[in-house]
Amino acid sequence: MKAWICLPLIALVLAGCAGKTAYRDSCASQLDSAWKELDLAKAEGFAGTVSYSKALSLLTGAKTQQQFEAFEGCANKAEKARFYIRESRAGR
Repeated sequence: MKAWICLPLIALVLAGCAGKTAYRDSCASQLDSAWKELDLAKAEGFAGTVSYSKALSLLTGAKTQQQFEAFEGCANKAEKARFYIRESRAGR
């Protein structure tokens, strides 16, 4: 009887763990690209712009979310950061 109770719980736990990896690759690739673009923007002299600062702040938050396995939020923040990096390089 206990096996009938434990089996659904085990399945639920395993499904929950598998769901956390849905955005893992997207998070990692977005972060990698964003950090490279941020370095380029800094090298080009756009490090003092407001958009650059926003991007840096978003990337810091995204890296934190990646460490805590909040991959969807990480991917979203990294994507927003890349937008602000493009804005920074455009002089806005």
